Amino acid sequence: MAAMTLADDICPVPTIAPMSGAADMDAAIESARQAVGLPVGSRVVAAMSGGVDSTVVAALLAKAGYDVVGVTLQLYDHGAALKKKGACCAGQDIHDARLAAELIGIPHYVLDYESRFKDAVIDQFADSYLKGQTPVPCIRCNQTVKFRDLLDVARDLGAEAMATGHYVRRAAVGNRSQMRKAIDHSRDQSYFLFATTQDQLDYLRFPLADLEKPQVRGVAAALGLRIAAKPDSQDICFVPSGDYRTLIDRLRPQGREAGEIVHMDGRVLGTHGGITDYTIGQRRGLNVAVGEPLFVTKLDPDNRRVIVGPREALLTASLALEETNWLGDQATIEEAARDGAPVLARVRSTRQPSPARLSLDDDNIISVVFDEGEEGVAPGQACALYDPADPDRVLGGGFISSTTAVAV
Repeated sequence: MAAMTLADDICPVPTIAPMSGAADMDAAIESARQAVGLPVGSRVVAAMSGGVDSTVVAALLAKAGYDVVGVTLQLYDHGAALKKKGACCAGQDIHDARLAAELIGIPHYVLDYESRFKDAVIDQFADSYLKGQTPVPCIRCNQTVKFRDLLDVARDLGAEAMATGHYVRRAAVGNRSQMRKAIDHSRDQSYFLFATTQDQLDYLRFPLADLEKPQVRGVAAALGLRIAAKPDSQDICFVPSGDYRTLIDRLRPQGREAGEIVHMDGRVLGTHGGITDYTIGQRRGLNVAVGEPLFVTKLDPDNRRVIVGPREALLTASLALEETNWLGDQATIEEAARDGAPVLARVRSTRQPSPARLSLDDDNIISVVFDEGEEGVAPGQACALYDPADPDRVLGGGFISSTTAVAV
């Protein structure tokens, strides 16, 4: 079979820095072999999304001598996505993964997980907005469909490990596995993987941990992979147009009920056309004017109210966690919270972690108490925790159930 060329792509593509020679390829293969840490010939399932990262993982593992089986999940209606304006390359993912697996020379399976994905991710996404929360669907997808259901499939296929294209590091320390940031901090995805359990982490492998994105594209180009210059996805995968409110309106039309925009001092400043149009920290689109900049500080879905106030009202003193996961040295996160363990708390993927400590109240509710006020924290978001003594190490985290504001 002739090597596929980059010209096959119809989407705008980034520039690829070519590899300097065979030594770079050998180093990439050895890096992947070290990340897997299993005897050559072991069976490894490669989760192939159709993008450059997961495709390079499958190719490197095959080059490293592993018995690689590629698996791709059909998660949503790719045909419908392809027809949506602005959905560059949407609908090509399964096709790209299948072609790549053929070129690499590995078996490839496509699993229809559309129903599971809708129940675990899409419906939860819509329900969260209806509750006045700000969801992170990529975390839910990793937590449920990918790192729970797909891992079961990998084990059924007799694999000793499952490899993904995530930029994160797995390190074996004693009889436990640690999750650590990838070497390329600009690509690090540890925030989205905080919910990975110890059992899952023991089984997972991340062969791109020591590579930077230009190197990954260089490997793909050197191997003649069609997706070498395929653009990275910038939107939520099941909302390729970026217009998530249209999806929410279709799934949860009750979110379109009108209500009041109320200043935190009690003044009614105007009306809105649906609480799902608003998120904590939002400034634009409020359509109210009082002579000072106003931000959404709270959402009250029960009374259909959008609460607004000055920027300083966004400062959060502490947040409560639910659905927690723990990868630290203490036996449980409750034990760490009871001890008031110091942490670095990251409330958004694009924000640096902030110094804080864990706390446990009389009702066994776990809280993160910030050393200084943290701005724009919203229920529904994730809070990933890192080790202050070793900032690259992920300790776990949870989903934010509520927040306590700094007194204004």
